[in-house]
Amino acid sequence: MSMKGGLSSLPTTKKRWKGFAVTVLALVVLSLVVPLLFLLGFQNRFPTGDATEKSCQLRFGSYCLWCREHKEKMKDRKVKKMKDQLFIARAYYPSIAKLKGYEKLTLEMKQNIQEHERILSDTIVDAGLPPNIDKVIQRLKATVAKARSCHVDCSNVDKKLRQILDLTEDEANFHLRQSAFLYHLGVQTIPKSLHCLSMRLTVEYFRSNGADMDSSSADKHNPDKQHCVVFSRNVLASSIVINSTVMHAEDSRNLVFHLLTDEENYFAMKFWYSKNSFGKAFIYVLNIEEFKTNYMNDMNSSQMSFSEEFRISIPVSEEMTPSRMRTEYISVFGHAHFLLPDILKNLKRVVILDDDVVVQRDLLPLWNLDLGDKVIAAIQFCGVRFGQLKSYLGSNSYDSETCSWMSGVNIIDLEKWREYNISGSYLRLLQEQKSGGEESWRTSVLPASLLAFKDQVYPLEDSWALSGLGHDYEVDTITLKNYAILHYNGNMKPWLELGIARYKSYWKKFLKQNDLFMNECNVNL
Repeated sequence: MSMKGGLSSLPTTKKRWKGFAVTVLALVVLSLVVPLLFLLGFQNRFPTGDATEKSCQLRFGSYCLWCREHKEKMKDRKVKKMKDQLFIARAYYPSIAKLKGYEKLTLEMKQNIQEHERILSDTIVDAGLPPNIDKVIQRLKATVAKARSCHVDCSNVDKKLRQILDLTEDEANFHLRQSAFLYHLGVQTIPKSLHCLSMRLTVEYFRSNGADMDSSSADKHNPDKQHCVVFSRNVLASSIVINSTVMHAEDSRNLVFHLLTDEENYFAMKFWYSKNSFGKAFIYVLNIEEFKTNYMNDMNSSQMSFSEEFRISIPVSEEMTPSRMRTEYISVFGHAHFLLPDILKNLKRVVILDDDVVVQRDLLPLWNLDLGDKVIAAIQFCGVRFGQLKSYLGSNSYDSETCSWMSGVNIIDLEKWREYNISGSYLRLLQEQKSGGEESWRTSVLPASLLAFKDQVYPLEDSWALSGLGHDYEVDTITLKNYAILHYNGNMKPWLELGIARYKSYWKKFLKQNDLFMNECNVNL
């Protein structure tokens, strides 16, 4: 979905019911289409820093980054050369055939064209070409050279070559659009193995008399504990957030996790966390749909979004051309976050973790952080300032130099949240931005979420979190260990086939090993 001016939302909601066949189709077609694009002349279309790459990102987002990283070296060069020769020969042939006294050249050209067509109809790879192929190529090359020396109507040749070029460009652009569509479909479709895992866990919940798994404890509301909130529809993703947090905690007995999910995944989550322990931490699974308050009643479950991600195209000058635009990626709170003060009525402070993060350090210092009179602590993202979003923020008053902020890791002062009625402000801003429809609900999240916390953000030190591992191929892997939290924001999540391979090991090492249900569902990420 998109908004004018280059703002596109990348919802983290995974369409669990789309089916594995779609993902397989996307991956297979991508593997076939990308080499074809480069065979057709797109191998230099997206060089780093080039205006054409910026134009591609404006249209297709992170697909262009993925495409650039997975480009292949030119294969079957002789076949390509033969096709190029054939295009040129066909362009000259009609004009040569009309010339008197050039019957011999016309016949020679016709025979060479037919020979090329016959060979190319039998094979599309160099390995299948006949042994004398070099002589065949040389013969047509010599014939074309003779044709070029003839006095022919250049306009006819030029017209023919342009027709061939246009057809080739049209075909390449069609495959580019198709490949980009399949890429985005692939990154928003849950893998078969994870879908299987969720279904198996749900079935086992009811087989095992799930009512016995409901537990209550005073720790759930004990303000002296360290309370972490995770919104997730993904069993493994949430598991890794919790596992990595617990493994780096000095004393996991003080950790309490409130895992909020939707009704579809609630029972799978309940069974998983009842059968798996994570140190001495307490884990409570909650169904977010049971806590919808009055001001959220007009939203259906699909619109009750968790964290939302956006691709933002920003002009670097008044000239709105691709070369004068840059693309940034930002993640913010979704609608469900603004229910927290009502869900956790007895708590004063919580740490919110997105389900696409990995914790590498004890989070205890966050609990000792003095926020002053601020409501939220967050990593500032000064690559996008409010002034650059003026067309989306409307007529509301704000400082144009204010930096945007990122979700991923956030400290929330719930008392001040309630005092300042942040949720009420968010709803008002949401209604102002919304124009109707599910797409509007989601695209309105960015301005509403940013403005709801206007002047209420305490900036965290940059060393607390490193973002971009779900879209940026240029992150220095040597420095990854220096950050407390790694944030895989972007389309290329670590649990997907299309995830960025060089960052996956930091995520995979926190997977539960030798789990029966993971083995049965062939979870091998």
